[in-house]
Amino acid sequence: MKKIILFVLTLILAACNGISKYDQNLAKWQAADISHYRFQLFIGCFCPFAEDMPLTIEVQDGEIVSLTRADGSLVEANDPSLETYESYATMDRLFRELESNLSGEADEVIVTYDPNYGFPVSIAIDQIKEAIDDELSLQVSKFEILE
Repeated sequence: MKKIILFVLTLILAACNGISKYDQNLAKWQAADISHYRFQLFIGCFCPFAEDMPLTIEVQDGEIVSLTRADGSLVEANDPSLETYESYATMDRLFRELESNLSGEADEVIVTYDPNYGFPVSIAIDQIKEAIDDELSLQVSKFEILE
């Protein structure tokens, strides 16, 4: 109980000191120190790979162990979408994408975070508010810690 009260007080003080939700959740993710995990990622955009979603991604020590399409097939090294998939394929990369867009790169960014571990669960990015077809949506689901 004392740990919960201390954690809540820390969050309240952080909010009063101007620390952003991004910073709070990044710190929560880093403090969790999770080195091996798996999750599903849905990348929503005006892109040709919609049938591959969601991807199932396994990460260990910050490196991608595997990328699997919705149909269960592995994403191979010669896949034309691999570079796009890899750019969002770890929690650290999702935080980097979020940070660059929150710092003014995008006109609008809407994000929700996992309450337990702090990683982004839902990111909606609109680069140019008046433009069509420039939106990006990233959805994280089925997160699990692996041993």
